[in-house]
Amino acid sequence: MNQDMDAIMHIIKQAQEYFKNQNIDQWQNNYPNPEVIEKDIQNGYSYVLEIDEKIAGTAAVSFDGEKTYQKIYNGHWVSNGEYAVIHRMAVDNECKGKGISSQIIKHVEELCLEKGVKSIKVDTHEENIPMQKLLQKNEFTYCGEIFLEDNSKRIAFEKVL
Repeated sequence: MNQDMDAIMHIIKQAQEYFKNQNIDQWQNNYPNPEVIEKDIQNGYSYVLEIDEKIAGTAAVSFDGEKTYQKIYNGHWVSNGEYAVIHRMAVDNECKGKGISSQIIKHVEELCLEKGVKSIKVDTHEENIPMQKLLQKNEFTYCGEIFLEDNSKRIAFEKVL
């Protein structure tokens, strides 16, 4: 588990650096930090995708709902039933361009279907164009805007399975 934690944090730090270099105010200010990832692991939310026994990508997947999704602005969710939420998805720089993020989404879809959950919801920074393209490529629908607890605006997407 510590080995996974180190690999996950390495990937998260790469993503934080990428966002910083792109002037995208997402995952800055020491978020996500080891405590957040540790909590994901303890809650059973943390997933990794391995290639040749090396962690290539990571994501947190929750089926507990998302408080900040209760109000959506300038749009609406596609569905109102149970849903999974994908948070903190990132891919190792060495593995980018190999479809890892789409593989992670496909695994989340399988997880949902096993649990009888027919919807996945995701939010991202409005300037995180790679994530938005990924979501559109994987047939997510733009739904509107949500606000995080710190009042940061995020754009919201949903895919109904």
